[in-house]
Amino acid sequence: MNTTLPLFPLHTVLFPGGLLPLQIFEVRYLDLMKRCAQSGEPFGVVCLQSGHEIRQAPRTGEAEGGRLETLASVGTLATLERIEHPQPGLMLVQARGGPRFTLHSSHVLAHGLWTGTMEVLPGDLPAAVPSELAPLRSRLQAALAAMAGQAGAPPLPAALDDPRWQDAGWLSNRWAECLPLPVAERQRLMSLDNPLWRLELVAEWLDRLERLNQN
Repeated sequence: MNTTLPLFPLHTVLFPGGLLPLQIFEVRYLDLMKRCAQSGEPFGVVCLQSGHEIRQAPRTGEAEGGRLETLASVGTLATLERIEHPQPGLMLVQARGGPRFTLHSSHVLAHGLWTGTMEVLPGDLPAAVPSELAPLRSRLQAALAAMAGQAGAPPLPAALDDPRWQDAGWLSNRWAECLPLPVAERQRLMSLDNPLWRLELVAEWLDRLERLNQN
């Protein structure tokens, strides 16, 4: 079933279950966050493949709306978890990634807010982490522990005894959030329907990055 929701295009990729911190200062998004906070409804986070996150004034001789952004075809629903108002005209927001969606169409409203018609995709089927990839659990836990306390370091996404660490889809998503990957590769991983394939690709990226660091 298709539904229409507001969109938040970003130069990043939100994975299901992931955290998204945002600093909101544009009027179009301040209004959106207020509405979502009041209604509890999600908004769609979609990767911006070209164009600007911040609305740009048209250049001389260019019509309003003549420089539209290009959006990825698969995005992630986001639900607000926390909003702070440190000063007028500024919101600090934390949102949580939910289900993925396929974006069928999109357009920009008069005040600059994107909306899209989308179809929510089913979540990953439960899949145990294969034995040959089981070390990825402890490696991610160790990497996150090593970063703990550093400015901007991601928090441990779940307690060490949380059963989600045994799930291939959840583990692959948490790795993909942390690895220094090109945005296009993050988008490709997030769009994959097969969690085992996604985890295998994460393992390949880990090996590739380790070889680069050794050279």
